[in-house]
Amino acid sequence: MRHGYAIHMYTANKSMDNCAFCNADGDFLIVPQQGRLFITTECGRLNVSPGDVAIIPQGFRFNVNLPDGPSRGYVAEVFGTHFQLPDLGPIGANGLASPRDFLAPTAWFEDKSYPGYTIVQKFGGELFTAIQDFSPFNVVAWHGNYVPYKYDLSKFCPYNTVLYDHSDPSINTVLTAPTDKPGVALLDFVIFPPRWLVAEHTFRPPYYHRNCMSEFMGLIHGNYEAKVDGFLPGGASLHNCMTPHGPDTKSYESTIARGNNVGPHKIIDTMAFMFESSLIPRISQSALESPFLDHDYYQCWIGLRSHFTVPELKTIKTKE
Repeated sequence: MRHGYAIHMYTANKSMDNCAFCNADGDFLIVPQQGRLFITTECGRLNVSPGDVAIIPQGFRFNVNLPDGPSRGYVAEVFGTHFQLPDLGPIGANGLASPRDFLAPTAWFEDKSYPGYTIVQKFGGELFTAIQDFSPFNVVAWHGNYVPYKYDLSKFCPYNTVLYDHSDPSINTVLTAPTDKPGVALLDFVIFPPRWLVAEHTFRPPYYHRNCMSEFMGLIHGNYEAKVDGFLPGGASLHNCMTPHGPDTKSYESTIARGNNVGPHKIIDTMAFMFESSLIPRISQSALESPFLDHDYYQCWIGLRSHFTVPELKTIKTKE
């Protein structure tokens, strides 16, 4: 139907030798968590480190080399649309991800014979192979703006509340794949980078909530502010549409213990992200049967208790 998305988690222990991949179904957004990816495309090469993301548009052939050895990470795939910068609205011209920080490759080519070179093509959700005797990376030059590119997440300029209340995570959108309905995303790529928290009289971690979006979270490095235990780099969580979720018990209790008069606090050494969509994902059988599935995840909320107290009501006597 050319409308939808998929989320994958990848592991790789070997470079692609004498072969290339092409996705005829949609665009890839690749988020390495461990180990660099040296990606060769028909437009040139991209060196993508953990902390960077790479976008490979639909139809491009590419090859991945592992210069640091084994690699793992996350991939979002969108169908029927492309990733773009979000509308900044009242923010204006500056902030979030700046167009100047997205890097496209310099043209690079090779004119070599490669007997038995294999092209693996994803088409209609299935994989097909074709054999040729030359490199697909024989494009001498290119022009235009339909091109693979990369972005360094440390370049992101985050926005946050400066007085009270908690901002919606969409304020940290790096890229969005929109739908035809304004304000409703097919898939948003949102990050939670190092930043200052300064809100007064506010529960600063993400609120306990449920909403119309399905939220897939991953962690590139460090810790996530709302999960003290169990959420590790390379792991992931999925909270589907209208599924209640929020900070774990330890995060909640430590926040409450600090009281209302908390000074500015900087979150450091962290890079979490979220793939957020208005569409509900269907979980693959392999994911449900994975030996790494955390069947005790719900226990992070065991022990939550209310700290609400009813203020004492004062009786005021009036004359009749």
